[in-house]
Amino acid sequence: MACHVKLRKEKVGIVDYDTQIKEVRCQLVDQLKLFDLQLEQKSQQLQDLTDYLRRRGEIEGEYARSLDKLAERFTSKIKRKEPSGQSAAQIWLAVLSLTRQESKDHNGLSESCSNVLTQPLTHCLEYTQRLARKSKDICTQLQDGLLKVTTELQTAWRTYYQYHTDYVCAEGKLKEAEKLEEKQKQSAAKKVERLKEKRLIKVQEIHLKCSKARNDYLLNLSAANASMKKYYLKDISSLIDCADTGYHLSLGHVMQAYLSKRWRAQGNLGTGLQQLQGEVAGLNQSQDRDTFLQAHHNAFCLPLRFHYQPHDGDQVSEVCAESEMRCELETRFKQIQTRLTAVTKETEGAYECLQTAQSYLLESLSLSNDDLEAGGASDLSQEGSTENLAARLSGARRRINLQEAENLYITRFKEYLVDTSLVSKLQAKHDLLKLAIEKAEATNGQEARHIKSMRVKKSQSSSKLTYNLGLFTGNMMSFIQASGQQIPLVVESCIRFINLNGLHHEGIFRVPGSQAEVNNLRDAFERGEDPLAEGWCDLDSVAGVLKLYFRGLEIPLFPTDSTSQLLEYAQIEDEAERAAQLKTVISSYPEPVIVVMRYLFAFLHHVAQYSDENMMQPYNLAVCFGPTLVRGAHDDDVVTLQPQINALVKSIILQHESIFPSQDEVQGPVYEKCMTLEQDD
Repeated sequence: MACHVKLRKEKVGIVDYDTQIKEVRCQLVDQLKLFDLQLEQKSQQLQDLTDYLRRRGEIEGEYARSLDKLAERFTSKIKRKEPSGQSAAQIWLAVLSLTRQESKDHNGLSESCSNVLTQPLTHCLEYTQRLARKSKDICTQLQDGLLKVTTELQTAWRTYYQYHTDYVCAEGKLKEAEKLEEKQKQSAAKKVERLKEKRLIKVQEIHLKCSKARNDYLLNLSAANASMKKYYLKDISSLIDCADTGYHLSLGHVMQAYLSKRWRAQGNLGTGLQQLQGEVAGLNQSQDRDTFLQAHHNAFCLPLRFHYQPHDGDQVSEVCAESEMRCELETRFKQIQTRLTAVTKETEGAYECLQTAQSYLLESLSLSNDDLEAGGASDLSQEGSTENLAARLSGARRRINLQEAENLYITRFKEYLVDTSLVSKLQAKHDLLKLAIEKAEATNGQEARHIKSMRVKKSQSSSKLTYNLGLFTGNMMSFIQASGQQIPLVVESCIRFINLNGLHHEGIFRVPGSQAEVNNLRDAFERGEDPLAEGWCDLDSVAGVLKLYFRGLEIPLFPTDSTSQLLEYAQIEDEAERAAQLKTVISSYPEPVIVVMRYLFAFLHHVAQYSDENMMQPYNLAVCFGPTLVRGAHDDDVVTLQPQINALVKSIILQHESIFPSQDEVQGPVYEKCMTLEQDD
């Protein structure tokens, strides 16, 4: 579907994201209003045309009756006289015959205008309004997706600013240590050197986090611009085409039938009818769409491109694939490439299905309008009521088929737009990652491998623990109190491993891992070891261990005595009120449990942010974790309450920041989006 939207000239300077997104929101609201205005105009046109045809039918009927009376009056006079063979008499007979034919023609036109032509217009008005409403629903959904992309952009931008602030602060402390080293005497040189080394390591780690946050920001920036471009340059035109599907065809069929009657009845008005014929032949859906877009350029032009806005002093403006991040980005690139190939193939299939559905809909509309000519003739014929009844039944069946074709077309159209939007975002990230990896291929990877080896050795040296209290089947509170681990090692280690390697893994938590490997990992954690610090493990098995830990707890993460109250509050429609009520219940839990919940759900929300790549939306994660985290008073309640439990867990994932107390309210570890191989002190 071709793009005809003009690009808005980019202004000099950088516009603040909040202001820019506010303008986009206003623009989207204007679009919905203009779509409503366009529907109102089309509906009014159809209604006016219907009223015109009814009145024209009444006038034509009165004229036909007058002509018939006129012809009958003079014919009766001729019958009383002897027939004459003179040419003048023959002319008079021809005039009367012509008058009777004119009466018949106008009577046929009257019947067509009053009945045959008005019915398709009524049907056209009905399905035009239905298509417009459904197209508007799809437009609203696409706009929500567009706003979601901008929200993700803002979130990634703020995360990057925060990490870069920490980096600038750590770099300043390192410079202070270097200055202190120059001032100190020989006796204190070792102490200052240790301080300098410690701060240097801290600067390197924060720099790595800052680079990861910047990468995520740049990827979201690219995805947001790609989504904007795709929506404004393609989706809007497609939405208008969807709403107009069949409108021009039906209107054209009605006017063609009207013209046929006029040509038959009023051949002497050829010049005027030829002009109207040209107008009808000139019905052009694409041209009407382009005219509409050009008339409302401000509402439908492509907004300004989101520019990269680096934090104070940051000179890096590209995705970095250096050191440890290269392996991670290569893995993510391969996953996105695989996902992009599959989605592209699905999109091609969806487009073929859309074309088939559109052809079927237009064919159904054509069949519904094929009886315009036949309908006018049958109204004047002397056929029996049986044939008329059969024709009405056939028309009813065609209307049912038309409704089915319409629903099928809308479904295929929605699937195609959603798939192409996903392809647009994935392609933007794919191209950016490919460019970063190609630039990094020329660099030497020995340093990165050495750093990774040193980190693994450091992790191995501290992987042994001394706690073994029935970790997978015991009481989490007892374990936390005895071990001093605010986040149990099995939870922290699995989440860290997935954060570093599996956020983009398709079907994470949904696809089961190897049972043997899950058992081996479980046994290692039970012995107090950290098996994930020693090397690579299957991602699905690691995800399975995390679910297994929460599923096997003696007391579930959400106490059973609060389940009914949580499920009740999860049904509240208002999001703010729902979050407030859920927070009231969760705040009554012991603080160690709240810390673990806050850590887990922040991680799940982070996983859901990559749903374009891993196909794990919040609802899919809720289906995987709902039975694991929330249990009913009785075992059989799990199946009965499954939909409510899924809705509860989904709400907590989406609103975790509003539901769980902040770190100032409840002290304890919080989940970090940009993790490193080393655990924080």
